[in-house]
Amino acid sequence: MVRKLKFHEQKLLKKVDFFNWKETNNLHESKVMRKYQIQRREDYTAYNGLAKRVRELARKIAEIDAKHPFRTEMSALLLEKLYVMGVIPTKWDLENANNVTASSFCRRRLPLVLVRNKMSENLRHATQMVEHGHVRVGVEVVKDPAFLVPRTLEDFVTWVDGSSIRRHVLEYNDMRDDFEL
Repeated sequence: MVRKLKFHEQKLLKKVDFFNWKETNNLHESKVMRKYQIQRREDYTAYNGLAKRVRELARKIAEIDAKHPFRTEMSALLLEKLYVMGVIPTKWDLENANNVTASSFCRRRLPLVLVRNKMSENLRHATQMVEHGHVRVGVEVVKDPAFLVPRTLEDFVTWVDGSSIRRHVLEYNDMRDDFEL
């Protein structure tokens, strides 16, 4: 016979959903999610699936005869797309596409770009600033930390106009206009 649960044990068990329980024994997944401050598991699985598809596509392209024009055209398109996205460092070797992982996509997330550009001191702080709406990419204010920043937009990551953070940065650099609010 099983003993009766105490009050605090019953209260804790109310919060656990045993029907939709998904046990995660994947240590690598939890390491990557913690390292890149990914809050949702769905984001990581999406990046992992995307990386898997890229590797499969690169493998299929590599199986085609090297002198066939279709292979050169498709490999150039794939490498160009991955390079513009910022997932691979150079667009000259198809072997780079075989090395794409979920971490390659995680490194292109907006909070990591903020840390890399020294707009934030750490990843947690950068994620908070993005969620609060203090950052814009181009003309769009981005509130989703899962936003992937391509190479073309990397230079256009700035503070939102009227943001208190932007005002403090301008004051610190003695560049604040007296007519700004």
